[in-house]
Amino acid sequence: MGRHRDLESTINGIGDQMRDRARHYADVAGDRADGLMERGRELHRRFGRNKGDYARRLSHAAEDMADEANYQYRRLRRHVSRHPVATAAIVAGTIGAFLLLRRAFRDEDD
Repeated sequence: MGRHRDLESTINGIGDQMRDRARHYADVAGDRADGLMERGRELHRRFGRNKGDYARRLSHAAEDMADEANYQYRRLRRHVSRHPVATAAIVAGTIGAFLLLRRAFRDEDD
């Protein structure tokens, strides 16, 4: 029974780590989207009425990107909280694939 509890606590720990990592990446993406939205607003102020259509399109694109980043963040949070083991397996597979590719393409001198 102790081994079962150890395995369960390890899986829960991995789920928490994945949730924290997903939250961190989503925060970074959200900050970047906010920055892009602010840049779009700055361009709108800079171009004023003469180039209103272009500035409006840039502003809308920045807002759309911010909305998409927010949606992806919430979707990722739901997925991590509902399926922590699957998320850990995906991350482990990604890391394993990266290490295999790195080893495959490594120079012969190393």
